[in-house]
Amino acid sequence: LTGAQDGSVRMFEWGHAQQITCFRSGGNSRVTRMRFNYQGNKFGVVDADGYISLYQTNWKCCPLTGNSPKPYLTWQCHNKTANDFVFISSSSLIATAGLSSDNRNICLWDTLVSSTNSLVHAFVCHDTGATVLAYAPKHQLLISGGRKGFTCIIDLRQKQQQQLLQSHDSPVKAIAVDPTEEYFVTGSAE
Repeated sequence: LTGAQDGSVRMFEWGHAQQITCFRSGGNSRVTRMRFNYQGNKFGVVDADGYISLYQTNWKCCPLTGNSPKPYLTWQCHNKTANDFVFISSSSLIATAGLSSDNRNICLWDTLVSSTNSLVHAFVCHDTGATVLAYAPKHQLLISGGRKGFTCIIDLRQKQQQQLLQSHDSPVKAIAVDPTEEYFVTGSAE
C-alpha cells in the first residue's frame, strides 16, 4: 500500500507489475500516514487536511465498470491536520494524532456510532500538535510524540495522561514499543 504527496493511495501485490487497485487518485490532500488493522482486512489513511478514511482491503476493481473503491467511513478528526492514527484493539476504536485549534490533538473515536457522537475522548496535550502514535495493548497505553519533542503516555483505561517527558529538542517522528511492552523508543527529526 502506498500513499503519496498528491493524495493518491495505491495497492500493489507481489508478482504483479502494476497496481492492483487505486483507492484514491491524485488531487487529494497529502497522505500523512496509512496503517492496516491487526487482522489485515481494513486500513486507514489520514491526510494533511485532518481527515481519516477507512477502507476494506478485499475490494476488487470491477473490470466492467471500472469503479474505484470508496471508503466505508470518512470524517475530519482534526481541524488543521492529521499526522497519525492507530487501531485500538478492535478495528472500531481508533486514536488519532494531529493538530486542532482547540489543542485536542490526541483523540479517541468509535467508528460504530454516528459521526456526530463518534468522539469518545479528546486529550489536550502537545499544544503545537501531535506527530506520531504507538499503542501498547497489554498495558492499554497510548504513547504520543509532539512537535516540541515531548512524549506523552496516556492510560486508556482511565482516559488520562500519565506522564509527559521531554524526549527530544525537535519533533518526535517515530515511536516503537518492544513486544514485552517494557520499553519504548522514540526517534526525532534531528
